[in-house]
Amino acid sequence: MKKADIGVALYLLAAVIFFIIPIPSILLDCMLAINISIALIVLFNALFVQEVLDMSFFPTLLLFTTLFRISLNVSSTRLILTTGNPGNVVMTFGGFVGGGDLIIGAIVFIVLIIIQFVVINKGSERVAEVTARFTLDAMPGKQMAIDADLNTGTITEKEARVRREKIQAESNFFGAMDGATKYVKGDAAAGLIITFVNLIGGTTMGVLRQGLEFGDAIQSFGVLTIGDGLVSQIPSLLISMATGILVTKASKEADFGTVLVKQLFGMPKVLYIVGATLCFLGITTPLNWLLFVGLGVAFLITGKSIDKSISIEQIEEETSMEETEAEEIRRPENVVSLLQVDPIELEFGYGIIPLADVNQGGDLLDRVVMIRRQIALELGTVVPIIRLRDNIQLNPNQYIIKIKGIQVTEGEILFDHYMAMNPGFVEEEITGIPTFEPSFHLPAIWITEGQRERAESLGYTVVDPPSIIATHLTEVIRTHIDELLTRQDVQNLVDNLRESNPVLVEELVPKLLGLGDVQKVLQNLLREGISIRDLLSIFETLADHASTTRDTDVLTEYVRQNLKRAISSKYFAPNEVTSVITLDPKTEQDIMASVKQTEQGAYLTLDPERTKAIISSLEGEVSKLENLGKNAIVVTSPIVRMYFKKLTSDYFPDLIVVSYNEVESSVELQSVGMVTG
Repeated sequence: MKKADIGVALYLLAAVIFFIIPIPSILLDCMLAINISIALIVLFNALFVQEVLDMSFFPTLLLFTTLFRISLNVSSTRLILTTGNPGNVVMTFGGFVGGGDLIIGAIVFIVLIIIQFVVINKGSERVAEVTARFTLDAMPGKQMAIDADLNTGTITEKEARVRREKIQAESNFFGAMDGATKYVKGDAAAGLIITFVNLIGGTTMGVLRQGLEFGDAIQSFGVLTIGDGLVSQIPSLLISMATGILVTKASKEADFGTVLVKQLFGMPKVLYIVGATLCFLGITTPLNWLLFVGLGVAFLITGKSIDKSISIEQIEEETSMEETEAEEIRRPENVVSLLQVDPIELEFGYGIIPLADVNQGGDLLDRVVMIRRQIALELGTVVPIIRLRDNIQLNPNQYIIKIKGIQVTEGEILFDHYMAMNPGFVEEEITGIPTFEPSFHLPAIWITEGQRERAESLGYTVVDPPSIIATHLTEVIRTHIDELLTRQDVQNLVDNLRESNPVLVEELVPKLLGLGDVQKVLQNLLREGISIRDLLSIFETLADHASTTRDTDVLTEYVRQNLKRAISSKYFAPNEVTSVITLDPKTEQDIMASVKQTEQGAYLTLDPERTKAIISSLEGEVSKLENLGKNAIVVTSPIVRMYFKKLTSDYFPDLIVVSYNEVESSVELQSVGMVTG
């Protein structure tokens, strides 16, 4: 055990022993002196500590000191009633502090009790209660602020974790302080009761056992009782003051005494008024003129001195600021910081600022955090930090989305309106401002808050502006997620997998494939919306086939076939016949015949006229399915799939192309069209 642990254990054990075993007066004197010392230490620690959490164990400390103090009270009571000699400390407090007189001592004792019980304890209890309540109410807002700072890159994940732990610690501390103030309040009440019991019991013992007269008995034992009460209540009062200081402490970054004196005597105008008032009272009233005029003059001189020092500080501050500005002008511009490009940026006009400002009730930052979580669960990759910025060059209600510093899309919203979209079956139209939904370019209308309920009752899909922006941002990220996957991201994924499957990772990277090759395979999957969350299966497949080929496109096809369960569940509904488009076998043969292999990879040399015919045929078949309200899915043979996808990607970027080997055997397909050329 550590020495500190032993000391705390002995402190508590002594308190328990003092309740049971009588102790000599000399030992009681030592314990009372230690009790006063601990109370002073606690008081000045509370006074000068910079943050309340630096005394996070204060509620427990209150319990320990209260228990120890009451145990000493019991021991002194036992000595007063049995021997009439409770020791030097108690007798000194009764004779010197209490004036050696029962009435004077009683009055001093009652005044201390009133100060502690009515003033300090009552105020501390109320402040602790209110602080605990407000601290708890403020927790969600503080958590949101931390998430916002983390999302915008202001702080790191480690700093965010530290700040969250601090918020939790503050909540626990003030909650505990709310209950711990009851210890101090109960201690004051117990001290009052014990004192009256001592007085009655001591007087009774003096009259019945020692044969004293009632007056002598009550005077003798009364002085000892008051001394006992004072020696207990003064440390209790110090602890109460420490409690009050701690729960009302506001300064966190400066010395308490310095801040207090500066706030109290920091305004020369106030000191001038006070000094003049005291001089006026000393001259015009019968008050001691020397005292009041002298004190008034002292305040006037102090005010003049502080006024002069403030003027000097202002001049120094202005000079320092000018020097700093001049230094900034002279210093060559640091262009390194300008070279960094943010992966994703959302810039918006000043009219959209309330949606992103937490203080104005905006939740756009929270939605951005949820987008990153959603993409991580859906596609198995970490979305980079999304930078949010206001841009005064944009229209008030306009926003743009940039990928690697280049604008890829834009949108416009109406701040106090909602977007209503007809899902196709709404017959009754609602009036509004015509527009287009920015993510999927669907026709929509802007409606007011008052029209929202009616639009929803008619069957319209109604969304608010933050949801519009969040949905648009999500779709852009899905579209460009393959570009955002860097080698460092892949390295992080590899490191995570290495913790659970070190043998597989060591076999594959870098022995069979380099990190760049793995990155290309993962990018190929993400480009077509295939999740890489099952990284174990992907790496197993790569390890199986990387020894025979290093062509990342071919390896991607092997991986897709191994992920056919995930692909089937993504595109095909269970227990339903899915309508698909197939390729004419001759077209497949022509495509394969036009494939040319080079060291840099394979490419198509298909005749332009033939390509145009294939695209035209595909366009007709896709239109048929879309008119029926179904997704266009093309099913090809395994060897043709990746080449057909490359052929059509410029014309139909969102076209779903799968091979027969990527479809589960339980899935039922129905060909409703064939692409020829």
